[in-house]
Amino acid sequence: MDPSDWFISAAERGNRSTRLDARHPRGQAWTDGNLVRPLVHGGTYFAELHARVSAMGDGDLLLFVDWRGDPDERLLGDPGSEVGTLLAAAARRGVDVRGLVWRSHWDRLAFSGKENRHLGDEINEAGGEVVLDMRVRTGGSHHQKFVVLRHASRPEDDIAFLGGIDLCHSRRDDAQHHGDPQRQPMAAVFGSRPPWHDIQLAITGPAVGDVETVFRERWDDPQPLSRSPLRRLGDRVRGGDTDCSPLPLQRPDPAPTGPHPIQLLRTYGRRFGGYPFAPRGERSVARGYTKALQRARHLIYVEDQYLWSAEVSSVFAEALRREPALHLVAVLPPVPDQDGRLSKPPNLIGRQRLLDDLEAAGPGRVSLYAIENAQGTPVYVHAKVCIVDDEWASVGSDNFNRRSWTHDSEVSATVVDADYARGLREQLAAEHLGLDPDSHVALADHVAAFARCACDLETWHRAGRRRPRPPGQLRPLASPDQSMFTRAWATPLYRLVYDPDGRPLDLRLRRRM
Repeated sequence: MDPSDWFISAAERGNRSTRLDARHPRGQAWTDGNLVRPLVHGGTYFAELHARVSAMGDGDLLLFVDWRGDPDERLLGDPGSEVGTLLAAAARRGVDVRGLVWRSHWDRLAFSGKENRHLGDEINEAGGEVVLDMRVRTGGSHHQKFVVLRHASRPEDDIAFLGGIDLCHSRRDDAQHHGDPQRQPMAAVFGSRPPWHDIQLAITGPAVGDVETVFRERWDDPQPLSRSPLRRLGDRVRGGDTDCSPLPLQRPDPAPTGPHPIQLLRTYGRRFGGYPFAPRGERSVARGYTKALQRARHLIYVEDQYLWSAEVSSVFAEALRREPALHLVAVLPPVPDQDGRLSKPPNLIGRQRLLDDLEAAGPGRVSLYAIENAQGTPVYVHAKVCIVDDEWASVGSDNFNRRSWTHDSEVSATVVDADYARGLREQLAAEHLGLDPDSHVALADHVAAFARCACDLETWHRAGRRRPRPPGQLRPLASPDQSMFTRAWATPLYRLVYDPDGRPLDLRLRRRM
């Protein structure tokens, strides 16, 4: 396969101000020679992250960005393995620890302002530098989640972790989906210890330099960390950073380690004053998906926290209308993570409208599932995965909604490699179907296998669960109807608050990304 058939070019990215593509030879908008390993589940990722950081020493560089960070989250489940303890210990050993953590909104709105501040305080007291970054579009967030480890004397150990897993509560789960004992508040249906499905990538090779560049562009942004004078005053009173100190010079990219070409896709909203590296924002996540889905012929496999918005549905619907043999299979949460009277209806309305559009475009070829653990507790799907025809695969922080495609900061790593894409799909399919982890699920059998599994499990539930439970985790996704009154008030709330548009006005008017 020729990666240029799938990846967007530097011109197609639509952002001439970024260093991300200019740093590559011959104008290529991606790197070759990488090795990408999917780390499915937070427990897998946290264990490797803990081991890698624990091996770092004086003169090494650790960079991380996070949407939410809980300093007391135990990466290994044991006392002493907490996120804050690990990163603070690295700083005391002489590791240059730098972090960009979204400042966040009030905790009373189910956000994480207090936790994010405490994570920074613990690391900063040990000699690191973590700042609370609110340099976003009004009402937006920095939603990227990645860690970069660079080694002064062992460049062969350089690695980046990138995906959808925050360094926080509820993320440390595994394939059994018993949940993280350190939970964050969620909808009651997920129980007292919410099961969590997620994925992060371990990346080695030249692409580590690309991930580091994403960090450096944000770190070097000259705008104040917050536009609020009161917040800046509060930071000074508490002794916190009000700006970012210079980073050391970037080291040469790591040597090639494998066969995988990697392209980073990003979202930045159109912010007041503009990002210096994206004056009109960047929407390469949306553009990258659009180009890849134009090549879809057989199967689009999705795992996502959300699946909504007209902009997203139009890209999928066009592919379904163009290819009569194309199927879409998506694994989603059964309900939103919060079940408040104001938060749940807008989420459900946004999803149902997209699903109606997709079914109209590809009748009988759109299959939507939720997953549950062996005890019957729904699993919250937080993964952000898209695999097209076992050829192109994306894992990142972005969801399939307008907010992630236009408004908040996001980053994904896309790979064009048949073995990688097929292996990732089969690994996820084996878990959901209750098969041995090394099982092979052929592309042509994927749709039918998921349908049989979900049908068997649904039939078992409806029969009173008297027989032995069938294997697998899949249940057909239910979409409860919303009353006309609910639709009337929830629809504008969904479009303005839950799924806002971060594009420049001219692109909105032309309905372009």
